[in-house]
Amino acid sequence: MELLQLRYFQVTAQLEHMTKAAQELQVSQPALSKTIARLEENLGAPLFSREGRQIHLNAFGKIFLERVNRIFHELEEGERQLKDMAGLIESSISVSIALPHILPILIVEFLKLNPNVHISQYSASSTGMKKQLENVEVDLCISMSPIYGDDIEWMPLLEEEIFLSVPPSHHLAKQKSIALHEAANETFISRTSGYGFRDVTDEYCREAGFEPYTPIELEEAGAILRLVEMGMGVSFTPQLSLLRQSMPKTVQIPITYPNCKRTIGIAWKKTHYLSQAAIDFREFTSGFFKHEVSKYFYL
Repeated sequence: MELLQLRYFQVTAQLEHMTKAAQELQVSQPALSKTIARLEENLGAPLFSREGRQIHLNAFGKIFLERVNRIFHELEEGERQLKDMAGLIESSISVSIALPHILPILIVEFLKLNPNVHISQYSASSTGMKKQLENVEVDLCISMSPIYGDDIEWMPLLEEEIFLSVPPSHHLAKQKSIALHEAANETFISRTSGYGFRDVTDEYCREAGFEPYTPIELEEAGAILRLVEMGMGVSFTPQLSLLRQSMPKTVQIPITYPNCKRTIGIAWKKTHYLSQAAIDFREFTSGFFKHEVSKYFYL
């Protein structure tokens, strides 16, 4: 069994089309067909179901493709590791992050210490982040909820409190804390339906025994707080949305019930090789959340 045979099989399995696979591999279709046939003969089992010109992976092929993908993944990881060790590739990091308010500060502070590192940033939901890690699209993910998986490691960074934000003149503004049901009759200004944070806060309200009245929905968290400041309603606000240097004129009330908190953490795939730059960024991020984040945010 040769690597070339495995590569031909991998591409054909992904495309499930001989002509397209041959074009992708830049070989003739007869040569590709013969290679696949020799591989099946060596394995003693067919890998595809053939219906005229159409081919589809069968049960044998699906199992074998999983193994082949692992082989090439390990080879690619090994090549990346050796090049990184030898200094043959640029120090780079790819990170998916769901905290737009903290991202600029985190990156700026890291680059002060590591000016030659190239950072690529992506965003996704927690489910999307899991897929990004599994498909090795990113090195690290900073998420607002745990990411679980057989090969995924998730390290908590910070337990973040979520406040009820009200205007200074609001009748609840002088309260030191509030049970959420006390705000059942308020007008809520919330994130657009479909955002993970909106789903979480809607569930808080249901746990408190009511459905929130939400006539205004916005995508931008800063705009929500400005409307609260103008007296248009109340909102849920996580701590890391409250920059000390640009605090809006709103009052943040702690919520005693339900438990309105979430755990922010950083995740990575254990079988994916992390460059020294990625490891440094992970360690820097952990220290930043432990010791530095309170300098910038309302904690």
